[in-house]
Amino acid sequence: MKIIIARDYEEMSERAAKIIIDLIKRKPEAVLGLATGATPIRLYQLLVQAYQRGELSFEKVTTFNLDDYVGLNKNSRDSFYSYMHENLFSQVDIRPENINLLDGSASNLTDECLNYERLIKEAGGIDLQLLGIGLDGHIGFAEPGSSFDGRTFVVNLTKSTIETNAKGFIELKQSPTQGITMGPGTIMEAGQILMLANGLHKAPIIHKAFYGPVTEDVPASVLQRHPDCLVILDAAAAGE
Repeated sequence: MKIIIARDYEEMSERAAKIIIDLIKRKPEAVLGLATGATPIRLYQLLVQAYQRGELSFEKVTTFNLDDYVGLNKNSRDSFYSYMHENLFSQVDIRPENINLLDGSASNLTDECLNYERLIKEAGGIDLQLLGIGLDGHIGFAEPGSSFDGRTFVVNLTKSTIETNAKGFIELKQSPTQGITMGPGTIMEAGQILMLANGLHKAPIIHKAFYGPVTEDVPASVLQRHPDCLVILDAAAAGE
């Protein structure tokens, strides 16, 4: 594991963008695992700007998103489908058929999970998986106690996750209590992991996840075992 401490959110985002841009230039058909939330928004803006300058094309890129809410229609403004299209997909030349997102409104969620795993395998696996980290150490929606061997699954969200995510809702009046997510086992099969974290509030869990024991009580701690994991923090998140 390598940890880079950037000055601030902007530098963290710039460093992350360069890594993804360099990957796409080197491998135009790269398979990217993508994340949502507040942390990667600037990263996505920088990727869009690079595309607009003609530095790279997403035409051959395939993407898989980490997670989404159960029971939420993809057309909701609070769905991760909407987030990704607003912040990235609608602004670059990625082909719609190359975009893969979990559907939390599927009639059979077990089949949805199994199909997602099949699609990842058929794509040749994920080259680079982008991650954030929850205040309780979750990655994707894989909450504390999730098996390190777990594949894509439906999970009951913790109170911490529900309360944190509710702050960013646009339409929802009540927070979803379940998510559908890649499991740690799926995430760990990515060729490279790129985790971003910023803000003083992330400092305690960063220390716990990467300087404490590897335990399923802190899902992100499993990344200590990944052969190619890069963590980029701003100075505040690196405070401990």
